[in-house]
Formats: sequence, structure tokens, C-alpha cells
Amino acid sequence: MLFASLPGQSQSANAGYDSDSKVFRLDGGNVSYVFGVNSRGELQQLYWGGRLEASDRFPAATPKREWASFDSSYTNTPQEYAGWGAGLFIEPALKVTFGDGNRDLVLHYDSHEKTQAGLDVVLKDIKRSFFVTLHYSIDPESGILARSATILNRGADDVTIEQAAAAAWALPHAAAGYTLNYLTGRWAGEWTLTQEPLHPGARVFESRRGSTSHQNNPWFAIQAGAPSEDSGEVWFGALAWSGSWRITVEQDQLDSVRVTGGFNPFDFGYVLHSGQSLETPVFYGGYSAHGLAGASRLLHHFEIEQVLPRRVGTGPHAAPKPRPVIYNSWEATEMNVSEAGQIALAEKAKALGVDRFVMDDGWFGQRKTDHAGLGDWYVNPEKFPHGLKPLIEKVHALGMDFGLWVEPEMVNPDSDLYRKHPEWVLNFPGRPRSEQRNQLVLNLARPDVRAYILSFLDKLLTENDIAFLKWDYNRNWSEPGWDQVPPSEQKKVYVEFTRNLYSILAELQRRHPKVELESCSGGGGRVDLGILKYADEVWPSDNTDPFDRLTQQDGFTYAYTPQIMMAWVTDSPHWLNNRTTSLTYRMLSSMQGSLGIGANITKWNDEEMATARRLIAAYHEVQPTIVQGDLYRLISPRNNSEFSATQTVNRDKSQSVVFAFIHSTQEGRLFPRLKLKGLDPAAQYAFTPIEGKAQQGTPAAASGAWWMNHGIDMDDNFRGDFKAAAFRLDRK
Repeated sequence: MLFASLPGQSQSANAGYDSDSKVFRLDGGNVSYVFGVNSRGELQQLYWGGRLEASDRFPAATPKREWASFDSSYTNTPQEYAGWGAGLFIEPALKVTFGDGNRDLVLHYDSHEKTQAGLDVVLKDIKRSFFVTLHYSIDPESGILARSATILNRGADDVTIEQAAAAAWALPHAAAGYTLNYLTGRWAGEWTLTQEPLHPGARVFESRRGSTSHQNNPWFAIQAGAPSEDSGEVWFGALAWSGSWRITVEQDQLDSVRVTGGFNPFDFGYVLHSGQSLETPVFYGGYSAHGLAGASRLLHHFEIEQVLPRRVGTGPHAAPKPRPVIYNSWEATEMNVSEAGQIALAEKAKALGVDRFVMDDGWFGQRKTDHAGLGDWYVNPEKFPHGLKPLIEKVHALGMDFGLWVEPEMVNPDSDLYRKHPEWVLNFPGRPRSEQRNQLVLNLARPDVRAYILSFLDKLLTENDIAFLKWDYNRNWSEPGWDQVPPSEQKKVYVEFTRNLYSILAELQRRHPKVELESCSGGGGRVDLGILKYADEVWPSDNTDPFDRLTQQDGFTYAYTPQIMMAWVTDSPHWLNNRTTSLTYRMLSSMQGSLGIGANITKWNDEEMATARRLIAAYHEVQPTIVQGDLYRLISPRNNSEFSATQTVNRDKSQSVVFAFIHSTQEGRLFPRLKLKGLDPAAQYAFTPIEGKAQQGTPAAASGAWWMNHGIDMDDNFRGDFKAAAFRLDRK
């Protein structure tokens, strides 16, 4: 049988096995992925690229040749999941120590079966009862593959897993070499797109912090040749894991490129007793022949249609609703919250046209500063003598739903919880307990801590009509000890902590299916495709400076959809840079994602209130296009560009929205003509300004071909510093 379709999959997604050549093939979207069992019994990758015809056949996999005695065929052959053994010198997918001290692991094909999702292929060590099941599925629309592994010890003795990847990917040789793209940053400076030629050796991206991190994000894109936004082959991937992780991009001595990613092996050890197994995270991988922009658009639609929770409707393009426009109380009140003060803010927010009112930190325990109260999740009786219900009812009466800030995984030493359970935090007995932001990290790997967090959250949501939780996480790990379990098993904490986090979120989804969630970690410290199975949105950065956000949002959208990208309008001058910008500039910067208002609106004058109200109303009209359409980066804000412009086009090409920004007018230079993209060339589109004037001579309507080939001039909108404009095109 050759490449038969799987039950339950559309004809645009296929997985099959050619028993004659022992070759497996998966097809989805415009992508084919092929691997086979070679003559030694190894699982060898053969092809990953543009979709092939169903009639195209591959010969049996042939191991790569030895390169002198220093580089064996075992090292040179691109295996799907290589164990560390038999003289492997590249990054292994799996490294173990067996109970007798043996560390040699050689995995050969054992069996396979088709599944509803795709394909499972079982590998077995050549001598021992130690198995790895590789899971494959391919999305019929985007061609994005989901790969993971289940590692099983069927032997009598314990096995310690020292390194475990979710998957390993191999790329073909590129005549012009490769460009590596990845995302780096720091607190308040996340989402920097870094591009560099790929050189021999290994490039490692990782977090050792217990969570995803601001410093590196588990996403990569590798482009054949020089960087290009709109053309060229791109292979990309994203790891779905919210704990410590590592991705290694390696160009070996024969110029082969491999990418291996999964659990971070630093300080890692996972003991499997007889009969026990370990499931890795999922490592997603995709291919585009249309440059980085094409790759990011594939990822956006895949995230919206396959990853995010609460998709509405059925069919291949079922998607979550666009996010409500929110107001958050933090900048107005910080922790000085009260029933009367929050009601006054809610009334002002409703006057702007906001959909959701969110009360931030300060409502619980003895929380007056960040020195106390974390862990004590009862409503502060002085601030809210009648509980939260009067405030929630008032918010509902105003026509908004209600959200609340929480930080469940943390505790202040000055709290009733810590005084009762000091053993509940990550710690090494007898060693100092390092505080950051005056708090410690609860050891969520412990079953009793998991039970406590689930219990108080369930009680909070059961007793109050809360639509949304802003789930924060404001420090990284230190002293990651877990003395509740034997010393040999304490390094499991890196896996079990994150597994329990996911299990809490899944259980809350089951018990409270309408409650939505934001993943926040002092900004973008926990954004990945693992948390996005449970989180409806994320907080990209604590830095809300509208000019800084142009670059941050640019980098963010290479890996993640604008649907989840919360973008707040906050006060000016901005607290971080002391930069002064107009409310219009701030609004348009934030309207490129999921819009929120975080400013102290009690200080806004009538003109500012009117401007915000007008732009929020305009945003509501075009929001689905902005957050779920196809994104085109017309002018990048990176590399100190004076200009920036983005365009989104909805799926049926009936509407497009364009945003344009200038840092400052210099020497009378004109804003570049914007040639739009992605429109139907034969359709007529009406031009409507959202903010700013139309350039003299701009037609009221023209064909898609006119807007894409002739373009539009923006000069009348840009004189001075920090100027912005926006317009929409609607098919007539």
C-alpha cells in the first residue's frame, strides 16, 4: 500500500507507508515530509519541502557514507530520533543511563501504526527493552507537522533520562547557505528578531529559568540564502513547552543542518522505573516557499485554527472570537484598589466603549505593597467589605464583563500561607532562599501545592462571575530543590512543575469553560505554543512605550498571531523612556494587535476621551481583519528605520487595514510610497481613512491591482515627530 489517506482526515492531508521501500510519507497543505527505515534499521529523514505528487516514490533509505574514520556513517546520517551511542558526535535526541551503568543507546525501527491524528513509529534499543514511540501528525491546511515522543522503560531496572528531545529536524544542503532567524530579548525589551548566517558548529537557544523566558523564545526560522520577507524557502519550528527548554541548531562538518529541541538537559534527570514512560513536549515544524512572511502567516492561521482554546464553529477555519477591548486598572490605582475607586474607573472605561474591565493586583490578603499577601487568596475585607460581588455586578450593569489579576505560583514570605507551609517553595534544605520581587516560587510539582492552587482558583471562580484571569508569574526559579522525593528523582521537578501547571489550567477549563485566560510573566516571559493550548491571549511586554512596541510587535508576529498579542494604550510621558507621544499615536500602535487601555483615564480630558472613543469604535469594525487576517510587513521598524507600516488582509480579501508610522521628519524626506499586498487584483476597493488625511489625488476607490502596483502616498500625514495614520480598504 502506498501513501493511503488516514480515516478522518481531509484529502489534503495524507500519511502512508510504502512497504516495499519502507518509506513513510506525510502530506499536508503545500508540504511533504518523508522518512524511511534504512538498511541498518535506523529511521532516516529523506525529504522535507514543497508538496510532491502522489505518484512520486522514494527509494529505500540509504545511510550516508563515512567521512574518514573520524566521522562515522552513524553520525552523518540524518536520523529522525538518534540515541547517544554507536559513536554519535552530533546532538542526540535521547541520552540515558541504564541501571547497570551502560550509557549506549542505539534505536532501530520496531513497528508502526496509523492513528487518527497521523502516524506512530516505534523504535527499540538494539539490546534492551527500551522503546521510543515517535508521534507524527500534519495539519491539512498549513502543512505544519506536530512531532513528539513517548519514552518507555519495559526493562526490570531503572533508567535515568539525561536528555530528551521532542524531535530532530534535518534540512537539505543549500547552495547559498542559510540564514538563521531567532527571537531574543530581556525584560522590557523582548521580541528582538536576530538574523545571522548559519555557520559550522552549534547555536544553542535555551531557558534554564524554569519557564519560557524573556531572553530566548522557543521559535526558529531557517531561510535558504539571504534574509527575505516575501521570497525564498524557509523551514521554521516552535516548541510547545513552558518550562526549561533547549533548541540546538547545528551545522556539522559535512554542512548538514539539524535542529533538535525539547527539555533542557541542564540539571535534568528523569528516572523511569520499570513500566514507566515520559512524554516529551510537541515540537511543531513547517515549511514555506514564500519567505519569512509566508512562514509567519502559516503559523498565525495554524495557531488560531489548531492551537488556541475556545474556537467557535466547525470546519477548517474555525477560530476563537477576537479578544474583547479591555481596560486594566494597574496604572490608575496600582495596589490601592477599593470598591468605590474601581467602580469609578469602570464607569470611565464604559464611556470609551470598552468590553471588559480588569482589576489588577491588590485585591487580596494583606496586599498593600509587593512585600506581602501573595499566597493568601481571600478578598481583602478592608478594601472590599462585601466581597467582589458588588463591584462585579456594577461592571455587568455597565455592559462589560469582569476580569481579575492573580499570581497563583508565587508566595510572599510575609503571608499566612508561607508561615503555615514554608516547605511548599522550591528550596534546598539548609540553603538560602533567594527572593526576587520579595517573593518565592511555590513548588507546583508537589501534589499538595497543585491541589491548593486548583482549590482556591476553583472557589474564586465558582463564587464570583469572573470572565477572565490575568495569570501573572513575576520571577524565575532559584534553588530548584524538591526534598519531598528521593534525591535521584528530584530533577524531575522541571517536568512535573510544568505538567501540573497544564493540568490545573485544563481542569479549570473543564470546570469553568467560559473563563478566559491571559499568560503574563512580567511581560513575555511565558509565551509558547504549550501555554497557548490554555491561554486565550498573552502579555508580550511590560514595556508599553508605543514606539518601542512597534519593533517588539514586529518581532512577536514572526512567531505568534496578533490575535493573542495584547497591546495597551498607557500614559504619556511613558514611565520607561520618559517619551511623550500623542494619544492618537499610542492608539494606532496598539490597534495593530488586541487592543487594551491601561492608562489612568481619570486624568484624561474631554478631547482625549473623545479620541479614544472614536478609535475604539473604528477598531471594533475592523478588528477581525487585524487579528485574524494575513499580515504583511510593508516597512519594518527594525534597524533604526524612520518609517514603519503594516497591512492585514482578511481571508476572503474583502477588507484590508493599513497602519503607518514615522519616528521623525528628517531633512524633508517623504514617507515611502506604500504598495499594498494580498488584495484581489480584479476587485474594486473603497478607501476610508481611520486616522489621518488622504493624500491629495488618492482615489475614493480603485482596483486591487491599482493599490498593489501604483500604491498610496502618505506624505500629508507626516510632518514632525511620532506621527501615525491608518486607513481601510473595503471591497465594493
